[in-house]
Amino acid sequence: MSRQHPRRTLQDLATAAGLSLAATSYALRGVRGSPETIRRVRELADELGYTVDPIARALASGRTGSVGVSGSLRDLWQQDLSVLLTRALRSRGRQATIADADADPAQERLIVEQFAAQRVDGAIVSPADPSATYWRLLEPRVAVVSIGDALTERPGSGCVLFDNEYGVTTALRHLAELGHRRVAMLAPSLPSTPGRPSELLAPRIADEIGLNLRVVPAPAATAEAVAVVSELLATADRPSGLFCLSDSLAFAAYHAARATGLRIPDDLSVIGYDDHQLAALVSPGLTTMAWDEDAIVESAVAQLIDEAPAPPPFRPELVGRGSTSAPRFP
Repeated sequence: MSRQHPRRTLQDLATAAGLSLAATSYALRGVRGSPETIRRVRELADELGYTVDPIARALASGRTGSVGVSGSLRDLWQQDLSVLLTRALRSRGRQATIADADADPAQERLIVEQFAAQRVDGAIVSPADPSATYWRLLEPRVAVVSIGDALTERPGSGCVLFDNEYGVTTALRHLAELGHRRVAMLAPSLPSTPGRPSELLAPRIADEIGLNLRVVPAPAATAEAVAVVSELLATADRPSGLFCLSDSLAFAAYHAARATGLRIPDDLSVIGYDDHQLAALVSPGLTTMAWDEDAIVESAVAQLIDEAPAPPPFRPELVGRGSTSAPRFP
């Protein structure tokens, strides 16, 4: 009967590398030390069969090295954002746990409770309900950064905000300048907050630029949104322009338009709000508002780890493609 080899410790690895425990730990995580030292320590760890015991590390340091990432993953842009956040956190020696809030505050509360139970060191969230009190369940020691809206019930949390008034104004003005007057806006069915371009913000802007705007709530999931858009396009007073507050909703509009025999942009102009990577691949290409995703991720991670100050709200840029044109019947 073979004897089981004892578990290698960080001290074993430090002795083999000829470094202090702290220097070995830093090099192993890639957060400090020369590239040669980091490479040598990791190679020695593989040779010795050393693996990090997360429970022991948490007990010793009071920290787990893990960060919770939460968003509504049926939205394509938030999927991509979660991937970018995971990569950025990994490059800083953190491991991400991704959770899907599914645009549901009840599910989001369960996720917050889960993060608290797992004793995550931090969380980066795209909140379904930024005004909920359940954000207080995360201890004060846990750094939290929200993307899109500030967590009003958890003062002191970091945030990456968007200049949605500028984005909505730019998109609606683009349709108005093309000659559209009857426009609908598809908005995700989420709790309304001051930071979101909700039914309070968009109609005011539309009125100022002379548009007859109808706000239509829609599910975040593309497939479920198709039925909502199809019903909208079947009405006698259907809009000639459609502004979608996510590219996922815009892709639903493409499907619904074709199902009802409408051509884009001849019969219906469509604008999205993410510049997801698929926006340039659909036919015709989707006109949309683009965000600087790399800068958004960099700011969120810097606030979480380095306690960097929050930047001014990010402004999107209009990317014109083939999905918008002058209406056939002004």
